[in-house]
Amino acid sequence: MSEKHLSSQFDSDLNNISSKLMEMGGLVETQIQHAVQALAQFSVPLAEEVIQTEDRVDMMEVAIDHALTAIVARRQPAARDLRLLLAISKITTNLERAGDEADKIARMVKSIVEGGYARKMPIGDLRLASDLATTLIRRVLDAFARLDVAEAVSIFKEDDLIDQEFKGFTRKLITYMMEDPRTISDSLDLLFLAKAIERIGDHAKNIAEFIIYIVKGTDVRHSSLTQVESAIHIQ
Repeated sequence: MSEKHLSSQFDSDLNNISSKLMEMGGLVETQIQHAVQALAQFSVPLAEEVIQTEDRVDMMEVAIDHALTAIVARRQPAARDLRLLLAISKITTNLERAGDEADKIARMVKSIVEGGYARKMPIGDLRLASDLATTLIRRVLDAFARLDVAEAVSIFKEDDLIDQEFKGFTRKLITYMMEDPRTISDSLDLLFLAKAIERIGDHAKNIAEFIIYIVKGTDVRHSSLTQVESAIHIQ
């Protein structure tokens, strides 16, 4: 079999697995959107839809992992291609975990509504962070489709905004609980929701790191924004 033919088959395998990753990403993006809407509206039907989607996301993660293993075994990819496959594996894991956070939000929404506490919950303070997290997942999937390093770096900056929102919200909840111990239970539920939203942002940032790894071959995990920009020469 000619080297050109082998290369063509490998490219076909890569395109196929990239398509599966984007399909999974689209499903997780919808899952997160519905979880955020369920939270904003205290909608049990939307929450249940998110929960039911979780099994599909898990199955897609397993299918992609199996496909990656098969490609490595059959094609024995060179260093650059192996880097791409490893990054796709990590991206898939982060997408699945982002879906897990959406599932957590949906289950908490159901618990709050069924407990009759929905009307008392000041959900408005979570709106900005939840909108940011939803947007970041969409943007990072677009960045992966284009292998857009500049957009990946931009996502680093946006994730810091979610972290700031989370820290400010936590301080506010602590104040509520100190002033009125009767708010402790509700405040802890809100903290759980806020942490799930913050983690979705973290997973978007992690995916952005692997986009940089694919394109530049530079591992920027656990690096500051300044270090990332210096490493890949983006000003």
